[in-house]
Amino acid sequence: MLPSLSFAQDRRVERVGLQLYTLRQEMAQDFEGTLARVAELGFKEMEFAGYFNHSASEVKKILDRNGLTSPAAHIQLAAVRSDLEKEIEFAAKLGQTNIVVPSLPGDERSLDDYKRHAETLNNAGEVCRRVGLKMGYHNHNYEFEQTGGQVHFDVLLNETQPELVDFELDLFWITVAGSDPLSYFTDHPGRFTMLHVKDLDTHGRMADVGRGTIDFAGIFAHAETAGFEHYFVEHDNPGNGLASVANSIYTIRNLRF
Repeated sequence: MLPSLSFAQDRRVERVGLQLYTLRQEMAQDFEGTLARVAELGFKEMEFAGYFNHSASEVKKILDRNGLTSPAAHIQLAAVRSDLEKEIEFAAKLGQTNIVVPSLPGDERSLDDYKRHAETLNNAGEVCRRVGLKMGYHNHNYEFEQTGGQVHFDVLLNETQPELVDFELDLFWITVAGSDPLSYFTDHPGRFTMLHVKDLDTHGRMADVGRGTIDFAGIFAHAETAGFEHYFVEHDNPGNGLASVANSIYTIRNLRF
């Protein structure tokens, strides 16, 4: 059972993170300047979605100059399959703790595919463990489809090893799928070390955090059960990216749970 929340402390997110896919256009135009700007906004942790031809040493220097760290990066499944050692080496140089698979190919989403993906994640996680890394998996809404009464997301959770594979729960996509994140925290405690914090408006569209309907304080209150360690703001298509992330971090920094 989830612990009682009646004695919850007046807590807040101490280190707000950002999934840099949100600012991919800005990063492509001005990599270092964009990182400096988000640091000024108060973000502390960067989750990368590409390095725009910068070496690991260059990225690390830029992070250090701006008082930033990078706990994780999104690495495509194809790269995990074909060039994992290279990705591990890059991640280790940045001091990352997780390599996260962000999505699955459209033609690899059958029940049998999910079982194979779980095996891939376990095997990659075993390799990562040798250097203190873990594999991670980020969901969309399609993982919550079912085959023969089996939810595909549940297959990934049940068939991956907790000591090797973490999960990054995207709060927008699980809400779009009509699933309850709180039930997953109960059934799989400690598995959700990372969150994508993104909102859903009344028209079903992605929104800046605080401009939609998701109860983030209610979700964050279950941090101990779920295992939350990193809270990454994201908006897939924000329009004005810097304005969007500024709105979102303002909301999160003022949340109490």
